Amino acid sequence: MGAKTAILAFTDGDLRQVLPGPAAPDPGPAEALLHKIFPGYAVTPAGVSTLDVTYPPEDVAHVAVLAGAELVCDQRLVLDRPSELPEHLIEAGAGRRIVLHGMHSVVDWLGFAVWEDGKLVRSLSLSPDGGIEENIGEPYEFERPYWAGEHPVEPMFPDQGPYPLPFHPLELGEEALRALFGFTIEGRREPADIDPDDVPVHVFRVTDPSGKEQETREAAAEQIRSGLGPLRIYQRGPDGDLREVSWNEFERQHPPDQF
Repeated sequence: MGAKTAILAFTDGDLRQVLPGPAAPDPGPAEALLHKIFPGYAVTPAGVSTLDVTYPPEDVAHVAVLAGAELVCDQRLVLDRPSELPEHLIEAGAGRRIVLHGMHSVVDWLGFAVWEDGKLVRSLSLSPDGGIEENIGEPYEFERPYWAGEHPVEPMFPDQGPYPLPFHPLELGEEALRALFGFTIEGRREPADIDPDDVPVHVFRVTDPSGKEQETREAAAEQIRSGLGPLRIYQRGPDGDLREVSWNEFERQHPPDQF
């Protein structure tokens, strides 16, 4: 699965009823919202896109302003512990429902949270490596089959032990998207699902004028790169089982002119 999301929504009601409605063609309200979310940052219009892009590139935000709801997609909104959403964002959604959804396929991480009129009612964050980092409030109905063990993860590799969670975070992440927003990124689309490609968004460059945010991000990325181990490649053998192969063996079997 290659799904990634970083979505924050402020809504007066059920987003599934709001998203099919027309979005504001004027980028002004969207830009004003970004100044509230990222105070002091430089905000520059950069065109239009659709809600199909739920994880824009760094320093880029996608915003949809509709009657009764605003959605912002920005990587900086993703939090390991969703309950720690900054207070100024809780205040920005005062009197409304706030929904945060983050998902990252590289580490199979899911985090989502919901506030009702400023009160946190549900927050979940988990990944196979980090385990359950946060589990606050009663699970929603769409979660219950996953916690009950109805969606177990089958091992992919011969020497792989049991999956450390009772379900795959990205699978639950897709169900959370459908239940909370009305659409999904991957998987089978249901008849009642919204097509996110039908929801227009305004695109903006949003940057820290001091450059400190960019420097901190690059330093963190370099630390991750320096800690990476050697590349490991797996492929299926004649018997259908996955086995580890060397890079030289992979190159011999897959010459560059094949790609």
